[in-house]
Amino acid sequence: MLSREQARAFYDRFGAKQDTQRFYEDPATRDLVAHADLKSAEHVFEFGCGTGRFAHDILSHHLPPGASYRGVDLSSTMVRLARERLTPFGERAKLEQSDGSPWIHAPDASLDRLISNYVLDLLSEEDMRLFVADAHRALKPEGRLCLVSLTWGSTPLSRLVTWGWVRIHALRPSLVGGCRPIELLDLLPDTSWRIEHRNVLTPFGVTSEIVVAAKL
Repeated sequence: MLSREQARAFYDRFGAKQDTQRFYEDPATRDLVAHADLKSAEHVFEFGCGTGRFAHDILSHHLPPGASYRGVDLSSTMVRLARERLTPFGERAKLEQSDGSPWIHAPDASLDRLISNYVLDLLSEEDMRLFVADAHRALKPEGRLCLVSLTWGSTPLSRLVTWGWVRIHALRPSLVGGCRPIELLDLLPDTSWRIEHRNVLTPFGVTSEIVVAAKL
């Protein structure tokens, strides 16, 4: 695993290149948006805002006009790029650099949607579980946790990509940005969450899991 300091340094360098991964990320995030019922959300938090490309899309096309968006990222480069991209939305969009911890830093039961795309697969097992527990605290009753991550391939090509990815991660995690395949459903006990949508997509052999879960 990359430490928080190593992850920050990597994404500060990678910066604007992040959007080159849209070839496999966009199909998954489009599926997430299609099932997250964003039109009814007033308070949205994104854990790992990246370059702000996803936030720009939902603020432009999917959230109601009065909805507020708050995003955090451990990378100063990402926060800077996101701020530049989201300038047209003024006070509706607030961005902060985080310390890389799994905490949400939002009041109890204050969020309608909590979104994280391709971030949990960078975290340690302990931090993933801490994040999900804190998401449950911060979401309103019936609020939605909306997640996308890398996961395990199930087709011949995707299994080959996964095999290579896992081995590269084991040897030098920085070569794959610290990310590796995980299983999101393993983090969401049915005593706390109701799974409203789950899908697995594999564009170009890279497999992503999409989950929308309602807080119980």
